[in-house]
Amino acid sequence: MKVGVSTASLFLRKDNEDALPLLESLGVKTVEVFLTSFSEYGYPFANILKECKGGLFVNSVHDLNTEFEPQLFNAHPRVKADAYGWLEKVLQSANALDAPYYTFHGTARMKRAARVPGADNFPKMIAGFAELLDFCRVHGTQLCLENVEWATYNRPGVFSVLSNALPDLRGVLDIKQARISGYPYEEYLTEMGNHLAYAHVSDYNEKGKMCLPGKGDFDFDTLIKRLKDVGFDGALLIEVYTGDYGAHEELKESCDYLNELLYKNNCLE
Repeated sequence: MKVGVSTASLFLRKDNEDALPLLESLGVKTVEVFLTSFSEYGYPFANILKECKGGLFVNSVHDLNTEFEPQLFNAHPRVKADAYGWLEKVLQSANALDAPYYTFHGTARMKRAARVPGADNFPKMIAGFAELLDFCRVHGTQLCLENVEWATYNRPGVFSVLSNALPDLRGVLDIKQARISGYPYEEYLTEMGNHLAYAHVSDYNEKGKMCLPGKGDFDFDTLIKRLKDVGFDGALLIEVYTGDYGAHEELKESCDYLNELLYKNNCLE
């Protein structure tokens, strides 16, 4: 396993072209690039980032999902085609940055009625994901579905149905989103199993406020052991919000904390 940082952790602090050199200067080796808006999708901006990333390994790209991902499943051909046009630009970004993975949320379950099990039209979802997987594969990137409380994978059980029909689908475990959903992260981890590609990690303190790994009460030692048990060997990407920490150097301290735990558990890459 390896440890990295999502540039989402620097949102509103540093633009991506400044965030990447900063993270490299801190000694971070692996990153996820959070593309913040339409102007950052596609080769022109990705080529700028390519020049800025230095020796960083870009594990994955992540876009502002609500901008177009829900419309990838739209029944209207023109709406869907436009959404696929933006998806192609995001995949161009992944290619330019040599990122193997794309972090995907999918549909937006904004209404309460859309969040209950009976609301899922799995045949339609499977058909939509099959098309997406093929499209991403042609563009050299692997689609990875993240557990997100308000999106497609909002509870345990969804991924099992999709991955049973689509064995190439990979998963992203998000600790904070599991916490928000009210389901233990262990249920998501067990369900994704050997389909798990990487994880978004964060901590929380005694008041329930999110913070950097190592600054709160979350049991990362047990998480790492459970990840090891399912054969996971991917990246643990620190993803917090801009107000969840102070100085930028704290990101490096958090990486060091996780690296020490990986070393202790004999699973540091």
